[in-house]
Amino acid sequence: MNGYYKGELVRGPARSGPWKTVEDLELATLGWVHWHNTQRLHGYLGDIPPAEFEQTFYAGQTDREQLVGIK
Repeated sequence: MNGYYKGELVRGPARSGPWKTVEDLELATLGWVHWHNTQRLHGYLGDIPPAEFEQTFYAGQTDREQLVGIK
């Protein structure tokens, strides 16, 4: 993930720099991580964002646990 982050944000097309301070880079990193987890379509996950996949996965687990009475 670190190489992907550097290739996209730090040195690549998503770069919004040059950053003047470390805080500027930290804020850009927060925005990139948010985009990466909530908006980026992931081919391995059926072209849905990772956060949506995770939410669907855990919703399905909760339903199964309730069906068999596991607490």
